[in-house]
Amino acid sequence: MTTMTLAIPSELKDKMENFPEMNWSEVARQAFMQRIKDLEFLRKFKSDSTLTEEDALRLGRDLNRNLAKRYKKA
Repeated sequence: MTTMTLAIPSELKDKMENFPEMNWSEVARQAFMQRIKDLEFLRKFKSDSTLTEEDALRLGRDLNRNLAKRYKKA
């Protein structure tokens, strides 16, 4: 197994020390794996998609508009 060194803010390190029972290396490994799975999915989705960038932007604007309407009602 390869070793990796990460830099984290001291505030985060202080909070992590409040949970000494946690295997923070395993937490990081799982987070890395999940992010890789997400990125691989997006890469495949993008390569299989016929949407243009303009289509995606239009859909995003429509979604934002509809979400704003929904939350204004709530």
